[in-house]
Amino acid sequence: MHHVPATLFGIDPLWLSSLILIVTYAVIISEKINRAIAALAGAGVMILAGALNQEMAVRGIDFNTIALLTGMMIIVAITRKCGVFQYVAVVSAKVVKANPAGVLLMLQVITAVFSALLDNVTTVLLIVPVTLVICEELKIKPYPVLVAEIFASNVGGTATLIGDPPNILIGSATGMSFNEFVFNLAPIAIVIQLLYLGIFHLMWGRKMRASDENRARVMAMDERLAITDVRLLKQSMGVLVLVILGFVMAHPLHLEPGTIAMTGAAILMLLNNFGKKAEDQSEHVHHTFGEVEWVTIFFFVGLFIVVAGVEHAGLLNLLAEKMLALTGGDMKATALAILWSSAILSAIVDNIPFVATMIPLIESMAPAFGGPEALKPLWWSLSLGACLGGNGTLIGASANLTVAGLAERGGVTFRFLPFMKLAFPLMLISIAISNFYVMWRYL
Repeated sequence: MHHVPATLFGIDPLWLSSLILIVTYAVIISEKINRAIAALAGAGVMILAGALNQEMAVRGIDFNTIALLTGMMIIVAITRKCGVFQYVAVVSAKVVKANPAGVLLMLQVITAVFSALLDNVTTVLLIVPVTLVICEELKIKPYPVLVAEIFASNVGGTATLIGDPPNILIGSATGMSFNEFVFNLAPIAIVIQLLYLGIFHLMWGRKMRASDENRARVMAMDERLAITDVRLLKQSMGVLVLVILGFVMAHPLHLEPGTIAMTGAAILMLLNNFGKKAEDQSEHVHHTFGEVEWVTIFFFVGLFIVVAGVEHAGLLNLLAEKMLALTGGDMKATALAILWSSAILSAIVDNIPFVATMIPLIESMAPAFGGPEALKPLWWSLSLGACLGGNGTLIGASANLTVAGLAERGGVTFRFLPFMKLAFPLMLISIAISNFYVMWRYL
């Protein structure tokens, strides 16, 4: 471990780094300042105040996570242009004969599946605009459909390594493979999603009505018009299949998911620009990079440095000791404490910063439980708690905020308290089911 530089005014690094972390989180939660600015400012203060030196700060950034997110965002930015996502949404509405209850069900299923294969923020960016168009044509309220999509995006994202940012973080920290995530988390995610399909049908679906005239308008939509570029469709689907195969084969190939996503992004950009003039290529590449959610990427960068500050100062070891003392060092009690506390805290703070803080905390418990391999039940508890807990409030997960933002642009208002009254109890149901699953499967 490198020598920590002298801190500002000689303050104890533990107190200094903890204060910076608390202030940074408070600013992020307040939403008064953009979260990327808050995280980067927190990172800057952490270094300038002497809680970290610059070398330690750079080492604290998880570049595998950054590469995975950026690579997938580039792939989706290019794929989106061919219109395949709109195509799928229109076809799904027509499959159920534009029946509002069927539309509610199909859009949830599509959101859950796409969220498992892409990532949940990207999925809602693609699905919400189409949802608003279909609801407008059917003259039904979009709010229930959008709420159901928020739940589906977070549940679907729970199922795989790449589906939800907390899983990307956990996978990168532990080296667990894409297949391990699917094997351990997909079964419970499917059960919870089926339950939500039933709940939302009883709450809203069975009461939704649309006139024959409005349904006929949706049935008259030509999904083929959504596909604007057949060549790009073939290229992007080919690359997407190869990237997902790469994730599945990552362990035997000794490759990190970040490398696979970035290579896929480079190949798709190459195919998309092949044979074009240099000026056109520059314009295309600028446009593609402009579609990347840089706010999210730099939010992660700042956050990693802030968390590295408290980790180096010893706060996380201290918290791990306290947690083990509370649970008596019992694996079952510790796993369930992590599951429930992750769910409730992820609903209050965005689940990304919460998981970024919890990872080194759990890692420091390894000696107490007999090594890193013994921690797996704790990792699955953290993933289920954080991903599903994100459904509890509007700020619980990035996908929720993305849906709310897109909905407000389309004239549909999301309010914090009404959403929480509905969502928090539904979230607790999924955590209760996860509690039984974790006990049955791992404990």
